[in-house]
Order: sequence, then C-alpha cells, then structure tokens
Amino acid sequence: MTEGQLKATLLGTCTPSPRIDRFGISTLIEAGDQKLIIDCGREAIQRLEQLDISFNDVDKLFLTHLHSDHIVGNPDLLLTGWIFGRHVPFRVWGPDGTRNLMSHLVEAFEFDIHIRRDVDEMLPAEGVRVEVVEVEEDFSYEGNGLKLTVFKVDHQPVEPAFRVRIEYQGKVVVLSGDTRPSENLIKFARGADLLIHEVAAPREFVQRTKGRLPPEMQQKVIAHHTTPQQAGAIFSRVRPKKLTTALLKSDTT
Repeated sequence: MTEGQLKATLLGTCTPSPRIDRFGISTLIEAGDQKLIIDCGREAIQRLEQLDISFNDVDKLFLTHLHSDHIVGNPDLLLTGWIFGRHVPFRVWGPDGTRNLMSHLVEAFEFDIHIRRDVDEMLPAEGVRVEVVEVEEDFSYEGNGLKLTVFKVDHQPVEPAFRVRIEYQGKVVVLSGDTRPSENLIKFARGADLLIHEVAAPREFVQRTKGRLPPEMQQKVIAHHTTPQQAGAIFSRVRPKKLTTALLKSDTT
C-alpha cells in the first residue's frame, strides 16, 4: 500500500454460524502504515495471515457492539499478535462493557500470559497490555492523519450500537455495522468515498434457520437489520462515490 492511501478490506461478513466460506464479521482499515480492525469475528486473524498482513502490527481494535459474533476473535488477535512480535499496547475502543470484557479476557489467559512473559519466551509485557477506551456518541480519535468518528445507529434492542466514519488524507470510509435503517447513519455517510452497509436477506434467513428458530424469533431478528430494498433507499439518499452491501446478515443475528 502506498503512503497516503486509505483501504478497507472485508475480512469476514458472516454471522454466528461457523461457515468457512464467509468467516466472522471483521473489517481491516489501512491508513498509510496504520492498521485498524473494526470488530473481530471468528477467524479474523487467519484472514490477516491469508492476506499476508502482519497481524503483529495490528494494535488497534474498534468494537461496534458486544454481540458475540463481533468479538469472539478478540483473544486470538490480542495473544497471537503478541506472540508474533507486537511490543506496544493493544488499544481497544468500544461501548460500555468493553473494559470489563477485555479485563476478564486477560484474566482468563493469565497462565499463558505469565508463562510467555515471565518464564519461557520472555515476551515484552507491553505487547499484551490492553488499553481500553469506552466510547460514547460523538467520540473521535485522531492520530497520524487518521480520524475516527463514532456515531450511534439503531440496532435495538442492542444499545448502544456504534458505527464509524474514518477519514484519512481527504478520503472517507463509513461502516454501518449492524443496524436497521438509521437517519444518523445517512447523516454521517453523506460525502463518503465508500459506504459499507449491512444487508439482511429475509427469505434466505428464514430458509436457513427453519427448524432452528421459531417464526417470531426469525421476524425479530430481521426487524433490527436492513433489507436489500431498504439498503437501496439508503444508497440513493447518501450517494457515496462507492458502496458495498458488505455485512450480509443472512442467517442469524
């Protein structure tokens, strides 16, 4: 990647279903030599390896919300990145509850961390230290030309659910994450170079979950995501330079 370039790579677009053809929800943002992960679903780190991305250089993670399919890859990214060379703290932004999540994760792997840090490999302590910032509406981070702005969307009953607008060298990428149609998203996405928006395919979802979820649960899940028709209406209002219906929530929450 050239200096000054902003790039978004979809590492996975799946759901809690353990499908090897889709992988879990995760997006890699590259801004020059900076690397930021938005959500960290199942096998995100394997996708980084597959793409020849040095995951030990990934030291920033933003969690849009704390549904399991968006966070289940956290320990792998934290620990494996440290084992393979990360020597700076692992920085995590997320909603209320993120600090509790990450502190318990470190506690759960206390034995492994102790052995690798203090007994065997003598890995640097800083590389496994976690710095958490719990964000609220209108939170922003700026560093090395990168600006990340947080805003709320509507993923009720999940509250809060955040999405991000990323700016770098005059380029803008907006990620919707999980949401039903949201006026706030439309507001923040206007003028973006790229809008990555979720889509739930109701017919496919109902077929795939038939016999596993009762009809009332199926409809409840569909109701807090965005249908293809709704996504089309959003794109027509936002008119980004590029768009993709990326987070294809076709088979569960």
